[in-house]
Amino acid sequence: QVQLVESGGGLVQAGGSLTLSCAASGLTFSSYAMGWFRQATGKEREFVAGINRNTYSKSYADSVKGRFAFSRDNAKNTVYPQMNSLNPEDTAVYYCAADRSRSVIVQVTPSAYDYWGQGTQVTVSS
Repeated sequence: QVQLVESGGGLVQAGGSLTLSCAASGLTFSSYAMGWFRQATGKEREFVAGINRNTYSKSYADSVKGRFAFSRDNAKNTVYPQMNSLNPEDTAVYYCAADRSRSVIVQVTPSAYDYWGQGTQVTVSS
């Protein structure tokens, strides 16, 4: 079955950096657009970044533009969000997700994604 496994979360001080990863199995990874979402306590899940399946076109939420970078390695079935200049507002559980729709546009709504990881906690201290 399809599995998405996130790793790399943890506690970091404001201004610091973290690189997460999401390893996929049970699917043809190169056929899926991949997205990252986050959910802070008491808030709805929100789009952070995404990368489509073929042209590697990327999309970022305004709140992370210029600070986060998102990449994929199809040979390793893995995506990597690199998070820089973290601030306490970035504290959340971060999820990766896979979209099998073959859309060339990166989807920003959670309902557009078919598979989800279990999430990894990122906590930024002030």
